[in-house]
Amino acid sequence: MNLTEMMIKGGPVVWILAAYSSIGLAIVLESYLLFLRQQKLPKPLWPELDTMLEQDDAQQQVATLKGPEARIIQNILAADKSGVKDLKSVGGRVRAQELQRMEFGLRTLGILGNTAPLLGLLGTITGMIKAFMVIEAAGGKVDAQALAGGIWEAMITTGVGLAVAIPLLILLHFLEGVVERRAQSMENCISLLLERRNGQQDSTTHSTEPHHWEEITDGV
Repeated sequence: MNLTEMMIKGGPVVWILAAYSSIGLAIVLESYLLFLRQQKLPKPLWPELDTMLEQDDAQQQVATLKGPEARIIQNILAADKSGVKDLKSVGGRVRAQELQRMEFGLRTLGILGNTAPLLGLLGTITGMIKAFMVIEAAGGKVDAQALAGGIWEAMITTGVGLAVAIPLLILLHFLEGVVERRAQSMENCISLLLERRNGQQDSTTHSTEPHHWEEITDGV
């Protein structure tokens, strides 16, 4: 049985599953091409991140860089230059925007992968119902060969549903792993960029707070 015959015998459910496969493949290709375009931060730049906020030419160093980490650095440097104090929230906002771009379509891919087997099972159940309705109409006198043919035709949708779902879920797991690793890389970038500045703010805060003995003797 060739593909055309399977599509005809499987009925509308197989056509829907074929659409599932096409949409899922388009999402996977779009996400993969997006990840290929997302350049990584140059390795020599990582050790310099903790001092980059103190460098006068930092913005010039990263002006031509592209990629999620580079955009985080560029936005934090621009915010710091304009006097923004809460630089961590700036980095978190840019990180959320970049993650939203990378995760676009993955939820749809998950829905397709999880519902494809159920849709195939639905097609099988409806096919079996029709087969038993034929048996009932014939008064139980049905040729075994004809009955077997009706049953395997009904089972086509389950097979197609699994054939569509398994690759989609494997590819979804792969893409989610790529996004998770990139999210961790962006988080490390924010931490390295701000850890020295946060340490200075903490020391300043502690130095301005009165000591406990000063509070006790304040009314003496």
